[in-house]
Amino acid sequence: MATRTPDEIRASIEENRKALAVSIGTLKTEVAEATDWRKQIAANQQNVMIGAAVAGFVLTGGIAAVGGLFRRRRRR
Repeated sequence: MATRTPDEIRASIEENRKALAVSIGTLKTEVAEATDWRKQIAANQQNVMIGAAVAGFVLTGGIAAVGGLFRRRRRR
């Protein structure tokens, strides 16, 4: 096993600190981009609008209303 001098160990630790600082900076940038909901909505605006329309339709009883229309037509 090779032995390292204290100066070599200190230099290695300093290199690791610098590499870790770069990695943390990169990670912070990636997390900020991934959690930027405004950017995500802007990038997927059409899908968001379709989802909102479907959710609004379902929540306001649209399915029941359409079903009621079809049932009335059958009775006549």
